[in-house]
Amino acid sequence: MSRQVTLTPAAERVLEVVETLFYDNGIHAVGVDMIAAEAGVTKKTLYDRFGSKDAIVRLYLERRDARWREHVTSIVEKPGRFGAKRRVLLMFDALESWMAAENPRGCAFVNALAELPDPQHPAREAIDDEKQWVLDYFRALVRETGARNQRKLAASLFLLYDGAIVSASYGMLPDAVATARDAAAQLLDSALD
Repeated sequence: MSRQVTLTPAAERVLEVVETLFYDNGIHAVGVDMIAAEAGVTKKTLYDRFGSKDAIVRLYLERRDARWREHVTSIVEKPGRFGAKRRVLLMFDALESWMAAENPRGCAFVNALAELPDPQHPAREAIDDEKQWVLDYFRALVRETGARNQRKLAASLFLLYDGAIVSASYGMLPDAVATARDAAAQLLDSALD
């Protein structure tokens, strides 16, 4: 569980600043001196408020995850007459709109995992939680469809989804999410026949 941090205006500024710094530059490339300078706070304030850079990294990922979940659910759970299959495919629509606005460098969680391979790192739980949430959300949506082999189907959709993020970040497949969505529709059709 993350350390409770009172979000004073200075702490809020720090978290806003690291959102850009960590995502654009990488976690290891950003030191506490840079964070303090960009946020207009002292290093002492950083350590007093957060305890460590690792705690800041974890909070950055937790906040990004919360924004991500809110984005996804605002699209997938939007009131309307969407059938179960359409709701599964809306996951890809949510991904596409998020990537257009937020993810020119790929998934913040995949990027963080590449930089934080130690399973004991304080931020690893936030990384794992985000990926588990996406998989669990696919499982719940697939269950609503009544499809065959639901566990395998949800895992396949998750792989398409995460693979689309990574492929799009390479720049080689600018339509990676649309391609993954089409493949997801085919998988769903096969499982619903």
